[in-house]
Amino acid sequence: MNLARKKPGKTSTSLLEAASEIFAAKGYRDATIAEICEKAGANIAAVNYHFGDKETLYREAWRYSYLESLKVYPPDGGVSEHASAEERLRGYILSLVRRIADRNNKEFVIIHNELATSTELLKDVIRETVKPLHEKFEHLIRELLGPSSTEMQIRFCTISVISQCTTPLLIRREELKKCAKKIGLLSICDEEAYAEHIADFSLTGILALRAKNQAIRK
Repeated sequence: MNLARKKPGKTSTSLLEAASEIFAAKGYRDATIAEICEKAGANIAAVNYHFGDKETLYREAWRYSYLESLKVYPPDGGVSEHASAEERLRGYILSLVRRIADRNNKEFVIIHNELATSTELLKDVIRETVKPLHEKFEHLIRELLGPSSTEMQIRFCTISVISQCTTPLLIRREELKKCAKKIGLLSICDEEAYAEHIADFSLTGILALRAKNQAIRK
């Protein structure tokens, strides 16, 4: 059921905002419709009317938080599509780091909860919304690696770059940050500098792979 795919009105928007906050804080199973409605200032009948059930509200709350996040942090990081591939990679990395580091961002927390106790309810909506962006990023990696690259190299480089952006910042957002801080593990105090480091580190590796592929081809 995709009743919330239309432009949300005031009530449905309030429900989506409240739901994304509570699902992020408690996970799908522990969140209740009653609590969401109380926070949104709406009644349970409104959830039934706008979304039909808790499962649909969960999917649409994630979709809403994801799209709202992209409005604040466009995936290109403000870099023109006509810029060099290197600059476009830097823009993508900076945008992703900023999104994850933003304490108001609920999309990554909801996904983190999903990884811990999967409901599989977000599988289709994530594929629908994230896959086009992921494919565009893979195309950028392919451009950087050059025509001699293999599909495995492209996939591994994509995973490597994204993992550098997500893992330390997600740890910092969660309870693990207390342990990490105590022992100095994965401590990041400057997101902008960290994004620049990821770009430098990744480009060095990607361009080295490109040179290696070209040498083998000769």
